[in-house]
Amino acid sequence: MQDPSLLRFASFVSVFVLCALWEFKAQRKPLTQNKAYRWFNNFSLLTLNSVLVGLLMPILAFEAANIAQSNSWGLFNLMVLPHPIELIICIVLLDLAIYLQHLVFHRVPVLWKLHRVHHADLDIDVTTGTRFHPIEIILSMWIKIAVVIALGVPPIAVIIFEIILNASAMFNHSNAKLPLGFDKWFRKIVVTPDMHRVHHSVIVRETHSNFGFFLSVWDMLFKTYRDQPSLGHSNVTIGVPEIRDSASQRLDKILVQPFTHHANQK
Repeated sequence: MQDPSLLRFASFVSVFVLCALWEFKAQRKPLTQNKAYRWFNNFSLLTLNSVLVGLLMPILAFEAANIAQSNSWGLFNLMVLPHPIELIICIVLLDLAIYLQHLVFHRVPVLWKLHRVHHADLDIDVTTGTRFHPIEIILSMWIKIAVVIALGVPPIAVIIFEIILNASAMFNHSNAKLPLGFDKWFRKIVVTPDMHRVHHSVIVRETHSNFGFFLSVWDMLFKTYRDQPSLGHSNVTIGVPEIRDSASQRLDKILVQPFTHHANQK
């Protein structure tokens, strides 16, 4: 495959539509903000990020994987494994890398100021999964490229993982309800909306928990798992304590949030 952009875009649109319909049919938590206003600003940020990535990034993870493969760089280019096994291992390791990156962005104050833009959304729904500051997006891209080259991840594994990651982000940020019995079982494998909603609680100890995006095993393994929000899903307040006004959700305000608000990490 020469260019996976169309496949990634088609996957994004398909999953977004499905999650948006699911939210409409099975809303989990009442919204506190005007949905059209939030969606306009979150999508404007997504569009800006896409333009900036296209302008500022000389390569992306897929191209980096091709370069590594052509030059036999990275761990998996020095090993001989059955192709399906290699794909599975690479996807699992890339997911671990995303978990660790997420944890670091919460722990390091300057990185938390960037990542806090994602948490400052006053409601959580499918669009929150696309809401990240441009600087965080660029940093994340370079981290992913470094991991892909170091591991020698095959290009096809990069494509599969990026589709899974984008789909997972929209799925687990959805303001939708899974049957509780199914959620209890499913979250043993995959991060569910109820599991990730805890992570967006305004209560700081809950904010700094449940860092997984796709596989839930990392939170279980590294003791960062929190089962439920202390106030319950209907009453949990979404966001961060220091950014509570609707005006801060406007695109221009979102872009300057890392530089204009004190970060509370306690």
